Amino acid sequence: MRSPAHVPASADQPVRRPRWTTLAASGALLVALTAGLAAPALAAGPARAAASDARGVAPLDRAALAATLADLPDATVSGALVRVTGRGGEWSGTAGEGVPADGRFRIGSISKVFTATVVLQLGAERRLDLDATVQHYLPGLLRADYPPVTVGQLLDHTSGLPGGSGLTSGDGSEQWFADHRTDGWTPAEVVASAVAQPMSFTPGTAQQYNGINTFIAGMLVEKVTGRSFAREVQTRIARPLGLHDTYVPAADDTSLPGPHAHGYLTVPGPGGADAPGVLVDVTEQSPWPWAEGGMISSAADLDRFMTALFRGRLLPPVQQAKLFTVPAVPNYRNKNCEVGPTAGHACFSMGLMTATLPNGVVVWGKTGSRPGYTSGVFATRDLSRHLVYSMNPTGIDGREFPHMWAVVTTSLGSGRSY
Repeated sequence: MRSPAHVPASADQPVRRPRWTTLAASGALLVALTAGLAAPALAAGPARAAASDARGVAPLDRAALAATLADLPDATVSGALVRVTGRGGEWSGTAGEGVPADGRFRIGSISKVFTATVVLQLGAERRLDLDATVQHYLPGLLRADYPPVTVGQLLDHTSGLPGGSGLTSGDGSEQWFADHRTDGWTPAEVVASAVAQPMSFTPGTAQQYNGINTFIAGMLVEKVTGRSFAREVQTRIARPLGLHDTYVPAADDTSLPGPHAHGYLTVPGPGGADAPGVLVDVTEQSPWPWAEGGMISSAADLDRFMTALFRGRLLPPVQQAKLFTVPAVPNYRNKNCEVGPTAGHACFSMGLMTATLPNGVVVWGKTGSRPGYTSGVFATRDLSRHLVYSMNPTGIDGREFPHMWAVVTTSLGSGRSY
């Protein structure tokens, strides 16, 4: 039975926050959707071009969308906002105390789309060659025994470079993040920590989603332009598109200015493992993920950015095509690519990820997470429907996934699950 504290959410009807208790980490739905297929043999093939929508999106169901937020907040999510637009209609809603529909939030790995866009622009300007190597542009950054890694392989995550290390994630617990939320590392420190490890696979033979690729891409932007990555995003994307809420924070700026929802993590409270957890406010945190995941934006700005990107306003045709072309290689240890009919195969292009929803609709976009914040932006290729959401999970183990999945499938035409 629903608690009296839970009431349907809408754009103008806030939801009161219930009392907080710890919740056992089941993650059952996430495991069911993402576990399972062993990585296939590593072999490259021709690139897979963008698929057209298998089926048009269903008419916008505003009542069903409101229902996706009706049970929030709960012990896994303290707040949420959803914005759906497109030719078929519009809807927006919020849930939780103090969640402004026009609020800013930390967009995590959605930052990667901005980074890829800047790199592709530099490629169009012939200031970067996507087929040239990282070793050419940044000599000494990678280990001498590494094979050549191209700029394009950074963007589509086929580089084979190793992932991160404990430098930036500690023991991976909520308590560690809460204790270290204002710690920061330079891009060079993050990359150096990662490349102390051996390669994951031969470049170009598989796809492993890896933030180290984007750290290096951001370093390339600064190397070839002689200007900061933050300035390049501002002058190339944010300013031309009028994105007033979108920016790359300075390395020492832990703030989240303007209207915003607070982010919290549940950490162990006094009294041992069986005692209720305690919420810690992690709204202010280091933006150390930088070009990989440190940006701040809003739902309206992300909607405008993705609309312009899909319509070709930011890239010429040759580079635009790369946004919607997925390499025909196996997926390697990446749960994002283990959902739906293409499970086991790559699902990232040079900047975006793609998925086929239960109703057959193909969507493109990106998700992103930082402690206390998880967000996503997705659209059909023809922009008949686009979605931006931001949620405030109180953990880092993905327990908010059922809420996110309900929003995505309902917004894009189907409330069914795999």
